[in-house]
Amino acid sequence: MSEAMEQADKAKEAAGENRKIALLIAVIALFLALSETLGKGAQTESISKNVESSNLWAFFQAKSIRRTVVQTAADQAKSNLGTATDDATKAALQKQIDEWQKTAARYRSEPETGEGQEQLSERAKHAEEERDLAQAKYHHFELASAAFQIGIVLASATIITGMVALAWIAGLLALTGIAFTAIGLFAPHLVHLAL
Repeated sequence: MSEAMEQADKAKEAAGENRKIALLIAVIALFLALSETLGKGAQTESISKNVESSNLWAFFQAKSIRRTVVQTAADQAKSNLGTATDDATKAALQKQIDEWQKTAARYRSEPETGEGQEQLSERAKHAEEERDLAQAKYHHFELASAAFQIGIVLASATIITGMVALAWIAGLLALTGIAFTAIGLFAPHLVHLAL
């Protein structure tokens, strides 16, 4: 009878340990869900900002081409200005040259609309900085997710094998995952990851 009681006590003790491991798994899974959600948000932001910067640089190029064409037309007209024979033709040509130069200047800088080359360049660079920040966050969240996933596997293996050391390693991995999540949230450029 004492042997049966001993086995029952061991079973209760094992069940208590398994509950602790199950709680550890649940907590790690919670942090995994959080890091995955943050990672997806950062990934989406990164893609969005990449598209935005590409569009802005394409618009910048279009303005550059337009400006070059208009400036070339103005330069060509200037060279023809000396060959004009009457004052009316010269005046009309000079008016057109002035308009082209005014248009070329507007293509270079248009602060009121934010669509001059200078403004487009600044906006594109800003979008690139935001993209790089989102990518840095994403990489940290991905590492955190990997740490949490491995921690869950090791904690699950503790239940099967009874090796408590695996649970401790799982706990350390969870802490590592929490650290990477925090770095991703608050200081994504603190640790440079070349991924």
